[in-house]
Amino acid sequence: VQLQASGGGLVQPGGSLRLSCAASGGIFGINAMGWYRQAPGQQRELVATITSGRSTNYADSVKGRFTISRDNPLNTVYLQMNNLRPEDTAVYYCNAVFIRYGARWGQGTQVTVSS
Repeated sequence: VQLQASGGGLVQPGGSLRLSCAASGGIFGINAMGWYRQAPGQQRELVATITSGRSTNYADSVKGRFTISRDNPLNTVYLQMNNLRPEDTAVYYCNAVFIRYGARWGQGTQVTVSS
């Protein structure tokens, strides 16, 4: 199985981006999916998670600005990021907990918020 993330880029403060992460391969079901980020010199931190039943959890720093969602038939998780701030600049990683294989990480996608 693999996770393919896309949607990162350069955006001005106050702008928006939408990240996508699609799982592929011999999938036999996915429990939680989520997004994490890692800024230079810092540890990877949780941004948002969503269960198969669509219960969500957000880091305090992104509440009210970011929205996580998922499309179960497409095995895809999304992260809508609005009102972006320079401190949101980081490499964003998707994560999925596969029923058969456990947790897997996707490759990172760079998000840069700068004027």
